[in-house]
Amino acid sequence: MVEPSGERVGFRLSKKWKGFMKPYAPFRRVYRTPGKCPEHTVPYLNREQLISTGYYPNSTQNSLPGQRFFHVFLLVKGTIFFSSILYAASESLDDIVELGRDLAFIIASFFIYFKLIYFLLYADNVDEVIDGLEECYRWERAGPAAAGVRSAKRLHYLIVIGMQIIWVVSMIIFIVLLISTPFLTQQELPFHAAYPFHLHDPLRHPRIHILIYLSQSFDILYYLTWLTVTECMSVSIYSQLTTALSVLCVELRHLHQFCDGDEDLLRWEIHRLVKYHQKIIRLVDRCNEVFHGPLIMQMIVNFLLVSLSVFEAMMARHDPKVAGQFILLMILALGHLSMWTKFGDMMSQESLEVAEAAYDAYDSSVGSKKIYWNIRFIIMRAQEPLIMRATPFPTFNMTNYKAILNQCYGILTLLLNTLD
Repeated sequence: MVEPSGERVGFRLSKKWKGFMKPYAPFRRVYRTPGKCPEHTVPYLNREQLISTGYYPNSTQNSLPGQRFFHVFLLVKGTIFFSSILYAASESLDDIVELGRDLAFIIASFFIYFKLIYFLLYADNVDEVIDGLEECYRWERAGPAAAGVRSAKRLHYLIVIGMQIIWVVSMIIFIVLLISTPFLTQQELPFHAAYPFHLHDPLRHPRIHILIYLSQSFDILYYLTWLTVTECMSVSIYSQLTTALSVLCVELRHLHQFCDGDEDLLRWEIHRLVKYHQKIIRLVDRCNEVFHGPLIMQMIVNFLLVSLSVFEAMMARHDPKVAGQFILLMILALGHLSMWTKFGDMMSQESLEVAEAAYDAYDSSVGSKKIYWNIRFIIMRAQEPLIMRATPFPTFNMTNYKAILNQCYGILTLLLNTLD
């Protein structure tokens, strides 16, 4: 089959698949080759993956023929899907388990819909952050620190992509469970949905019911896959900043070995590392600004999802198939939040390591005092940790993560005691 442009459809699908697999393709080679590190940052590879899904509405993608129409189609389809499950919640008011299930998926669907709108408005700003990380990725130079820098980049890629692979596999299992729900339970559709004129009723409109099932199956497959990629990309942006800080520490500790007593080279190198540190700080501030809305939303959504999914799993404990869905949803929500908080913790800790590395680079016997003003400047700036934060919410770290879990447990206990 050939399109009017002369390009084969099979080739285009193959190209899309290669783009989607781009982050994972080098994994085996990088793992087996100690001195090997990827050509691009993980956020860059995730962006290529996101572009291959068809919905990354930045200026470049919007200018492509037919791409804007596809973006509008996905937004309209997402609106219809969200409206149908929201409307269906009114039918579950008499069943606490069914109502809780509807609320859990309404919250998750709202988060997906929010992300669709967010990328429609801020994809170019996300590009700005990713391009800045690409510049940082190539900031280092050949010398004694090169091996340590490559090792830091390689370790970051293996850890982050390894976590993403686990996350994708978990999401695939969750998608299969959702799509197969009508075959395993008495539920008629993967999601409880309602449409005007009872179009969702299989007895009155059997053919339309089949179409709704296929439509929901597509929505589950596409939107959850898309959401997984967007979250992987967002988290990898902050983890890439942590790697940039690690690279800065490595170069500071090899500073005198590289300069070998050359005062002019020492002055130039210190100036370069100061600029590198300032660029990382600006990128962290820019990330917190660009992702302010999503950070707030995911904190709220994860808090609600964990509370609801645990509650529903307890209420449906006599139905293992339904309880299994909620347990997996709880694991995904906890894994999602813990991934963000852990990388927020790592970035803060690594930013403090910069001060120690800069102190190690200070040697009063080499160079003038004026040269080391910049080193003191790095130490001063590194005294305050860089944090992942969306005001007015607290910092994303493991301490606050445990506080959220305690709140979820308190809410669950209150709900169970109230029902008893």
